[in-house]
Amino acid sequence: MCGRFVQVEKPEFYAEHFQTDFVRTETITPSWNVAPTMDVYAVAQHDGDRVLTSFRWGLVPFWAKDRKIGSRAINARVETAADKPMFRDSFATRRCLIPLDGFYEWERKAKGKLPHYIHNKDGSPLAAAGLWASWRDKETDERLLTCTILTGKPNELLEPIHDRMPVIIDEEHWDPWLDPQTGADAVQGLVRVYPASRLVEYPVSTLVNNVRNDTADNLTPLETAAVDSE
Repeated sequence: MCGRFVQVEKPEFYAEHFQTDFVRTETITPSWNVAPTMDVYAVAQHDGDRVLTSFRWGLVPFWAKDRKIGSRAINARVETAADKPMFRDSFATRRCLIPLDGFYEWERKAKGKLPHYIHNKDGSPLAAAGLWASWRDKETDERLLTCTILTGKPNELLEPIHDRMPVIIDEEHWDPWLDPQTGADAVQGLVRVYPASRLVEYPVSTLVNNVRNDTADNLTPLETAAVDSE
């Protein structure tokens, strides 16, 4: 799964990297420890334009009675999202890309779980495959835009750590991924296991376990001796 990640760049940076036509979001506070229900930047398509916007992390489908359901929908399995009631409408026509400066995965160890930080070798954001939804609160008429991150099989770098990883969409496939006209079979054809050769991975402190710890210290590599003692 993907339960924590990093987004610390300004919206202008993501807009340039993802070649968006418009920016329709306020600036979000940079976070080295993005957690479920927080607002995140995302790239979506609107009226044929590629737009940088923001969603709350944790998908709330339009038919939900309560927004609280979103806290249980931060990830969706790419293999089954097209069929699951929670995700199928969004998978069909509301796909997005969520910029990840990097993300965390936890490895089971004898004395607990050890967090690892993973990012692109070249420092560029990862384009995580996402789905989004629009939900309206019937009592207040508030409109809430939310998202989830799709996960798939891990590559050989991540496999020893976790049995899932975010689905990463290659730049050449951004347009068809975002296009609501792309059919389900074609969408599945865009899904690839992201090459391990493009990634860097290293263990970090359990500071990241606590969402209140939100500084660049979360990214400091853990000393080898400390890892071996876990």
